Amino acid sequence: MSEQLPQVVTPVAAQPRLRMPAWLSWRRLAIVVGAYLACVVVFAAFAAWQGADPGTLLPAMLQSTVLNPTALTQTLLRAVPIGFAALAAVVPARAGLVNVGAEGQLIMGAVAATGVGLAVGTHVPGPLALIATVAAGGVAGAVWAGISAVFRIWFRAAESVTSLLLNFVASDVMLFLIYEPWKDPAGSGQPQSRPLPGDVRLGDLTSTGLNASVIVLALAAVGVWLLLRRTGWGFALRVIGGNPEAARRSALPSWSLLLSAMLVGGLLAGLGGALNLIGVEGQLRPGITTTFGYVGFLAAFLGRNDAIRATLAALLFAAIALSGNGLQLVAGLDGNIVNVLLGSIVLTMLLVGRTQGERL
Repeated sequence: MSEQLPQVVTPVAAQPRLRMPAWLSWRRLAIVVGAYLACVVVFAAFAAWQGADPGTLLPAMLQSTVLNPTALTQTLLRAVPIGFAALAAVVPARAGLVNVGAEGQLIMGAVAATGVGLAVGTHVPGPLALIATVAAGGVAGAVWAGISAVFRIWFRAAESVTSLLLNFVASDVMLFLIYEPWKDPAGSGQPQSRPLPGDVRLGDLTSTGLNASVIVLALAAVGVWLLLRRTGWGFALRVIGGNPEAARRSALPSWSLLLSAMLVGGLLAGLGGALNLIGVEGQLRPGITTTFGYVGFLAAFLGRNDAIRATLAALLFAAIALSGNGLQLVAGLDGNIVNVLLGSIVLTMLLVGRTQGERL
């Protein structure tokens, strides 16, 4: 009779499982791709109703945004202020705040960068002047956003309203400076500030005019993502934004977290305004932002307040905005027709988010 040996069970350590993000699931991707295709079909139908040949739309849009090296550069540069504006909405959103003031924070960043650039551009060595100019833009954006945070914390005023109203104040401040103390005496009738010295302008990296602001945006997107996902500060923001009662019971410093979230958001928007000034514009003018802040807010919404996805959405919106030039030249459409495509994408993604049970 054979003796039965006791069964030896070797403990096996639990192996960590790699979990795919929910937004990368095949079902989710299929829904999103299908939604985008539906938007394109609706846009093509609307363009055909306007008398355009639908077959010429996509080639014209691609040629004016990504297939031409110069157009691709313009798309990337346009995405810089929009991307920073999107990040400016993403960070406060994690704390449950609605920052609609990226437009004003972009403007104040450009205003401060112009002031510092004109003051130190010819007196301070190039790299130091460049750093001072960009830093001034970031600080100005943070201070402008901090006003809304102060009203929210100490006066219970909705930051969505105060930040929106501050956009108009920022625009008026800029116009006063352009028309009065900073007015360019050599201007050709158009209101604008004196041009920045060459030492505080970003140099071209390629023959098409691409500069380092695009790299800075990419680094900022990754940095914000890591800040929100891998730090205790980011975790605390998620707690206070997702469950304020839990945050209160955990004795989290609510007011300092709210204030810091708005300051970081404003800092990012201010950097975007400064980089757009020294990388593209070169001088302050009334249409320097052209609603970049509002488009960035929509990009943050489309990216579900994720730093990487919001930046990619900003790139998409920049391409859509610039594709209006191609549609006007090739298809004979009004360039503003791209707003139909942009609006349909936002509305469709809103419906998709609702059907998936996502919170805005």
